[in-house]
Amino acid sequence: MKLYTFSAAPNPRRVGLLLKYKGINVDTQEVDLMSKAQFSESFCAINPRSTLPTLVLDDGTVLSDTIAICVYLDAMYPERGLFGSNDVERAQVIGRCHQIFFEGFAAVADVLRNQGDAFKDRPLPGPLPMPQIPQLVERGNLRIGAFVETMNSELTGREFLVGSSLSQADIDLYVVLGFCGWVKRKIPDTCLVLQAWFASMKARFGE
Repeated sequence: MKLYTFSAAPNPRRVGLLLKYKGINVDTQEVDLMSKAQFSESFCAINPRSTLPTLVLDDGTVLSDTIAICVYLDAMYPERGLFGSNDVERAQVIGRCHQIFFEGFAAVADVLRNQGDAFKDRPLPGPLPMPQIPQLVERGNLRIGAFVETMNSELTGREFLVGSSLSQADIDLYVVLGFCGWVKRKIPDTCLVLQAWFASMKARFGE
């Protein structure tokens, strides 16, 4: 199988940290988002959605959703599992990943992609041009504030979001908190639990 990625970007980073944690080596090719290589004819032939990461399996099957890639890799390499130790925890991890994406990742993306020239006509991933909506910047910032407060509360008295070991939900939250820095938002001093948790995750991954 082959992974197409752009390591610095948040969605590829979710997969990259999974691979790092599990010690998995995958044939990988970088696709430069900065030069808009995801819209090249050669990559669009692989993934017409023009999104990263994209995982092509040995039989030609293409997985182009980050959570789908993570679920597949975790199943293929079950050691140090990241989706819980039982069916309930698996459901909880997937639910947390959805929450983090919708409440956190999407909020940061709204702020990042609806202002300036870098994402002009591209406020959403994919090949369809569309206008930016500047009003979403203010709303996105409000959502970021609410999200970090929620996560600070959820992690109070807990080491991990689900169960007693690291899960993909923790990885996703760690990535989104780092992504906040792209729009000059950091964990506020009112969220001491989240600050400490983020520092512990940073140390865990040697970053």
